[in-house]
Amino acid sequence: MRIIAKSTLREFWEKHNDAEVPLKTWHKIVEKQKWKNTHDIKQMYGDASIIGNNRVVFNIKGNNYRLVVYIVFKVQKVFIRFIGAHKQYDQIDAKTV
Repeated sequence: MRIIAKSTLREFWEKHNDAEVPLKTWHKIVEKQKWKNTHDIKQMYGDASIIGNNRVVFNIKGNNYRLVVYIVFKVQKVFIRFIGAHKQYDQIDAKTV
């Protein structure tokens, strides 16, 4: 999967140092995947939430942070739509961000 854009993750971990290793690990794992559908994601990340509209929510750093991505399986791209703490996540509509 091609992840668009790692710079978004980098900007986040520069402000939240405790997220750096978990986000780098997530990125390294996901970029090697060739997911065909959400079932493939759930097999690898059982705690990921498939929320519809091609969006998936990943729990980062023991669920301290939420990462919302938009996935286009056909072209193997993952678009970072949001990364933040639960309080921030609760203020967005993850299906449309």
